[in-house]
Amino acid sequence: MNLIHVIILAIIEGLTEFLPVSSTGHMVIASSLMNDVNGNPIGQDEFVKIFEVAIQLGAILAVVVLYWKKFFDFKHWSFYLKLLIAVIPALIFGKLLNDFIDKTLGNPIFIATVMFLGGIVLLFVDKWFLNPKINDEKDITNGNALKIGLYQVLAVVFPGLSRSAATIIGGMQQKLSRKAAAEFSFFLAVPTMVAATGYKLLKGYHYITGSGVKFLLIGNAIAFVVALLAIRTFITFLEKRGFKLFGWYRIILGGVILALYFTGHQIVVS
Repeated sequence: MNLIHVIILAIIEGLTEFLPVSSTGHMVIASSLMNDVNGNPIGQDEFVKIFEVAIQLGAILAVVVLYWKKFFDFKHWSFYLKLLIAVIPALIFGKLLNDFIDKTLGNPIFIATVMFLGGIVLLFVDKWFLNPKINDEKDITNGNALKIGLYQVLAVVFPGLSRSAATIIGGMQQKLSRKAAAEFSFFLAVPTMVAATGYKLLKGYHYITGSGVKFLLIGNAIAFVVALLAIRTFITFLEKRGFKLFGWYRIILGGVILALYFTGHQIVVS
């Protein structure tokens, strides 16, 4: 892995983490197409697998900075309770199905297929959930939070589905407006990705060398700046245009990856 790889992956993370297009899918596919000095896909390297998860911290920080009043309003403890309730299902199923998840993360074709099928779903989402009744986080009940958390499990178990897409759709199914669903998805990303990153770092810290620490710092800084710009743009776009463009994007990208694979191009992570 070199600095160019770090910059590319960090930009991808910052752009895609909170969009319904699957940041994990983009980074896994990107790392399978970029080679190291020996000509091998960098995605085969254990440090790269850690890097792809760890730079989520930069994107998380962007959410905390943009919504700092919400995260540091300790008078309203119900906000933190809702996040706790919503994150528990993903933590449980993520632990129980860890081996399956690791296997699918090493399979870009599986991820591309999930991206493609998820894109088809996004083409119709705007017509499925009309007449929202919840426009603000304070009106989300604990029951709503739990059900949104169950939707998040789907993204944990099926990399390429998109955690953002799953939780936003889950929110809309619970009668949240697009904006309220997107913002709650952002909030829920914080404990979810802190847990995922912490687990990955604890499990693979011995793969991180001196240069690895430097790459992680640079990657997180880039992901933070890019995510700051992406979040606000996404909210505005989603309110005005909905999900259809993201659906077509996923279909095209997933279709291209599958076409490359079935026409003999090597797309391998491990």
